[in-house]
Amino acid sequence: MTLLLEDLKHSYVGRRIQLVQTVDPYTNLKAGDKGTVTYVSKILDDISIGVKWDTGSSMSLIYGKDDFKILD
Repeated sequence: MTLLLEDLKHSYVGRRIQLVQTVDPYTNLKAGDKGTVTYVSKILDDISIGVKWDTGSSMSLIYGKDDFKILD
């Protein structure tokens, strides 16, 4: 997972993303919301992708569970 984590940090931090779907039932984020990746880290057995959302939220995504796409 260390190699994957480093690859994701290099590929994602600073990039713009768009939410497709999240498994978090308590978030106010909706499909189509956009944000900027601020960090990638390992939390327990998951990889967390920190996002500063344009909506003002700072909810993180879980790699492999939440679905998003990288924007050009």
